Amino acid sequence: MTDEVKTSEAGAKLLAERSVGELADKMGIKIVELSAERAVGTMPVSGNMQPFGVLHGGAHVVLGESLGSMAANVWAYPDRVAVGIEVNASHSRSATSGIVTGTCTALNLGKSLTVHEIVITDEQGRRLSTVRITNYLREKPSR
Repeated sequence: MTDEVKTSEAGAKLLAERSVGELADKMGIKIVELSAERAVGTMPVSGNMQPFGVLHGGAHVVLGESLGSMAANVWAYPDRVAVGIEVNASHSRSATSGIVTGTCTALNLGKSLTVHEIVITDEQGRRLSTVRITNYLREKPSR
């Protein structure tokens, strides 16, 4: 994660308790902003490409799901956790280099479900993908 993350109070507490996850770390995902309503993160294209030399479609989904899940978990914090139950993505453009940015916006923050839309853009601001994730809010498991 970056040293300067713009975050809500619940987002800061959640980030202090846990990371974005091993996969997101391996892919170079950095959280820039985090709240239940909005999350922003970046990911390098390099290291996340498919054999044809473009950013792998699955990498778009990992960035989107990571941002949407983190935002949903901020909403659920501290008594509940969010678990993804559905994710989909539409890819509209490819990237071959640089950094992509995901901007996650809450569409619905409910008592049992959240829905977030994540728009992934290249460094020129062109939309590459649109990801949508639904998370179920459940009681925090006891350890």
